[in-house]
Amino acid sequence: MVKMQPNRAVIGLGGNIGSVLENLNQAIAVLDQTPGITVTHCSSWYQSHPVGPPQPDFINGCALLDVTLSPQGLLNSLLAIEQHFGRIRKERWGPRTLDLDLIFYGNQRLNLPSLQIPHPQFHLRPFVLVPLAEIAPEWIDPNSGQAVRELVTRVDGSTVWPVTLVKDQHRKLLNPAEVLAHY
Repeated sequence: MVKMQPNRAVIGLGGNIGSVLENLNQAIAVLDQTPGITVTHCSSWYQSHPVGPPQPDFINGCALLDVTLSPQGLLNSLLAIEQHFGRIRKERWGPRTLDLDLIFYGNQRLNLPSLQIPHPQFHLRPFVLVPLAEIAPEWIDPNSGQAVRELVTRVDGSTVWPVTLVKDQHRKLLNPAEVLAHY
């Protein structure tokens, strides 16, 4: 049997209703336990105002993955994890318990009805670029040919701010990079 070489992928994570930090940290652990997915790096969590209808602020971050799943297989896993955490899709840009977006899958470009890679709006979103620049500043966007460190300079980084975490106060407040050690 031939073992498939993993591909590198980037996902964005976010949420703004329910136990957001707990959901995000548990989602990292669930992702890492999902066959075909290994979480290799996690950014810090950042808070931002929502895009869309009036709703609570979001908490967002990014993670780097090694995956042996196809892009569609990875998307299916992300959607299943969202659903496990109570994600209900009622309105575009509405509130959510958990949002998992596939940002990059290696240097691939896909434009399918159900999946676009790179994510079509990532380069406009500080809540994606700021955490991504923290963990993968040299990642090259296959559409523009520019590194994330360059793209992040074109968005207003003041619209996102770090979430202050108190490590020992409660398990759900652990930094995402520390979560994997606890599961």
